[in-house]
Amino acid sequence: MTQDFGMESHGKHAHAPLRAVSRYLVVIDSGGESLARLFDAKREQVAEFDASTEEVAVMTRGLLPTRAATEVDWDRALESHNSAERAAAEVYTLDL
Repeated sequence: MTQDFGMESHGKHAHAPLRAVSRYLVVIDSGGESLARLFDAKREQVAEFDASTEEVAVMTRGLLPTRAATEVDWDRALESHNSAERAAAEVYTLDL
């Protein structure tokens, strides 16, 4: 008799590459809503959530934003936003 009580044992753990570290936090207006978008160093989106959450305040504590969302580096990453939204966006470089 086994000790698994009729439950299947876990399979082997899959060793996959980890997700890239978030390097940038962009707080941007999108159709009247304020969004927080996390990007890695290659400016590929990692996450998106409501900018009014406590996490945004914690992540940005002590950091000064720039208005760099209009730079060419952000064209592909923020292509869904118009020029006015990008001009008003706050870009934070997160501490690693």
